[in-house]
Amino acid sequence: MRSEIERAVLLLRRGDDEALEQALALLQNTVFSFSMKVCGQRQDAEDTMQEVLVKSVPYLSKFESPKALVVWLYRVAKNRCLMSRRRSKFAPKQDLSLEELLPDRKELERLSAAGINPEMFAIRSEQAGLLREAIQRLPSQYRIVLVLRDMEALTDEEVAEITGLRPGTVRVRLHRARLFVRKELMKGQKQPGGRRVEPIVSRGVAAGEPRPARCKAMFAELSNYLDEQLDDSLCEELEKHLEGCDPCQAFLAGLEATIRECRRMPSHVPDRAKAVKLRKEVMGRYERALRKRAD
Repeated sequence: MRSEIERAVLLLRRGDDEALEQALALLQNTVFSFSMKVCGQRQDAEDTMQEVLVKSVPYLSKFESPKALVVWLYRVAKNRCLMSRRRSKFAPKQDLSLEELLPDRKELERLSAAGINPEMFAIRSEQAGLLREAIQRLPSQYRIVLVLRDMEALTDEEVAEITGLRPGTVRVRLHRARLFVRKELMKGQKQPGGRRVEPIVSRGVAAGEPRPARCKAMFAELSNYLDEQLDDSLCEELEKHLEGCDPCQAFLAGLEATIRECRRMPSHVPDRAKAVKLRKEVMGRYERALRKRAD
């Protein structure tokens, strides 16, 4: 969505009514799509879109950089989403335990047996709803971070500004959110063709043993590894471990696929008639306010 906001800033610099309405249309799309991902309810997303648009118009001319507008716009939308979100049929816990999100010995054995098969982690069109439901099951403080970072393509620093969190806390919540969604998507997962995977013993896990401590340490760093935020020594150590551990390789592939599918989730588009009507109303308010100031 960053590109839409960048285009909106360029339009706003023109200063004419036509450019303003075009900029508002871009901002509408951004806010509505973000709100749908966070709220999961169309009415909530429409309410958020309306409120944010009304609030934004008097301030739009003051934003000289896309980054400033990005942070302000998402912060207002985030606050409105969290206030108005209707009670979901899902009842997520408030905190996610890293220990509960990591695979146990049984899952490691299953991952070893399955191997690294890209098809196993693919989200097909009929399963797209599972991804949306998994995201909605996330507690709000984790869901906001996942949506902003992986689905809206913002940086850690921008997410920190929008949420008021420290960048380190953003990283922690992002990793746990990714692990949660991966685990939800893997429930009942089968190999292509519907065949069940029979557990076997493979490199990196032995029958009757708990999850290897070294694997556990590696799992905690995988998001930093995938986002290229590990220093060289840790990166080398992790890659060396992966070379000799089939379960960790498969787990990494599953996590990477989860992130990829989140980033691929299509944007939601508001109802065109409602969007046009709202823009006309907002433009009318704006013009009346300008005339009042002139008088």
